Amino acid sequence: MRIALVPLDERPVNVDLPQQVAAIAGVEIVVPPIEILPAMRKPAQLNKLHEWMREQVRNPQTTHLVACIDTVVHGGIIPARITSDTTDEVLRRLAIFTELRNLNPHMNVAAASLIMRASDSYSAVEEPEYWSSVGRQLHRIGGDLHRALEQDVQTGHSSFFVDKDVDSDVTRDFELRRLRNHMVNLATVALHENGELDTLALTADDTAPYSAGSAEQVWLRHWCRALPGGRSVMMYPGADEVGAVLVARALTSGMKPPTFSIACGEIDGLERVPNFENAPLLDSLTRQIIAAGGRLAENGERPDIVLIAHAPDPSHGDYFGSRPTSDPNATERTIALTRGALQDGLSVALADVRFSNGGDPALVEKLADEGLLMKLASYGGWNTAGNTIGGVVAQAIAHWVGGQTGTFDELEAQRALLTRVLDDSAYQSGIRPALHDTIFGGQIGPVPEQTQRLARDRIVSGLQQYVDRITTSSTQWSVADVSLPWARSFEIGLTLLPR
Repeated sequence: MRIALVPLDERPVNVDLPQQVAAIAGVEIVVPPIEILPAMRKPAQLNKLHEWMREQVRNPQTTHLVACIDTVVHGGIIPARITSDTTDEVLRRLAIFTELRNLNPHMNVAAASLIMRASDSYSAVEEPEYWSSVGRQLHRIGGDLHRALEQDVQTGHSSFFVDKDVDSDVTRDFELRRLRNHMVNLATVALHENGELDTLALTADDTAPYSAGSAEQVWLRHWCRALPGGRSVMMYPGADEVGAVLVARALTSGMKPPTFSIACGEIDGLERVPNFENAPLLDSLTRQIIAAGGRLAENGERPDIVLIAHAPDPSHGDYFGSRPTSDPNATERTIALTRGALQDGLSVALADVRFSNGGDPALVEKLADEGLLMKLASYGGWNTAGNTIGGVVAQAIAHWVGGQTGTFDELEAQRALLTRVLDDSAYQSGIRPALHDTIFGGQIGPVPEQTQRLARDRIVSGLQQYVDRITTSSTQWSVADVSLPWARSFEIGLTLLPR
């Protein structure tokens, strides 16, 4: 098996995480050269990227192509929101998939396309420049339009919607971008129906129960219900994890799907809707399992993997620029579930979705103290619940695949687990809040190179102390390097080397 991946952008979560998933199972994966990928707001070099895709499909060793549509047609996740390409231009770029199918009719092609977000913030770092002044108003307009759509369906009467809080030129620009990207999503559904795409995931990036993205899902679900093949199109909250999820799905091809059970220590935990999402946690867990090539175990069936969710607590905020308070009772219940599953000899995947933008440090510390942390098949606690769940499920499936095929790589599995623990808990929930005001000036960034150098030195030192404390196996690890991919504090890249 050889997998070719077109990532959502150049950040480690989109490039390194899928490679780690493949490495756990001992499978080769290739990604485009970094110089032709996006560079934050700068789009990918699309002509060179499409040629790279053709080369991979022509290679007889390549069995699977995993492609993020936003990169293929817009040049990346941020260019999809800020570029001024016309609808005709971006739709024409989808023809690459028909060409690839003709080049290699037997190639398995999986694609993911994002339902564009409308961030509830005034940060224009990843948005059009006007977001700094009207971002939250545009987010609110999306929710109001969604409610109007719902009312129209219920009453059978059309209503007009006028919002005077945002200049009409700005509204026109933003809504035309949304319309363009929505048409791309509709076109991918047609590609899937016509057989150019074997697998399609439509994931909702940073949304809410009432939002522009949630309204668009209503229309997309209509066509997925109407088309015979549309029933296999997957739709759920997520974005940056999708490359890893579809790589995991590729790993399971030709195999009986691994089975999962879902566990949560709080009675209503699976019913809660996490921050930045529009569905109960149980729905997201189930859909991510299916998207990654697994299935839920039937009653009485011993699962291959137990997916434990550390239930979300949306009322306590997140770990970017703040320090939420852990709940000792909730932590102990999750610990007890983990301890019990490991004692039963089960493979445990732990989705720490308690808080957004960072793991629950009390949970991770207790797991380490009890010697349970490094026994996990996977752990995650980063960004949105969907991001966390997808990464956790993908790595756990890679464990299972490697065990089934005899290609499991213990060193790579430990590297992947430690990467998430160090990034999601040690950095995002500990080091980053400590540096937020003193080093990063209370801002997300970007920051000057001198500030980046100072921050990297502090991060490397802090992470090395952390990894030395939590690792008890014979393999010791060095934090060889840390990067700030977008010259900001929000995310890091890690290079871990055994010593």
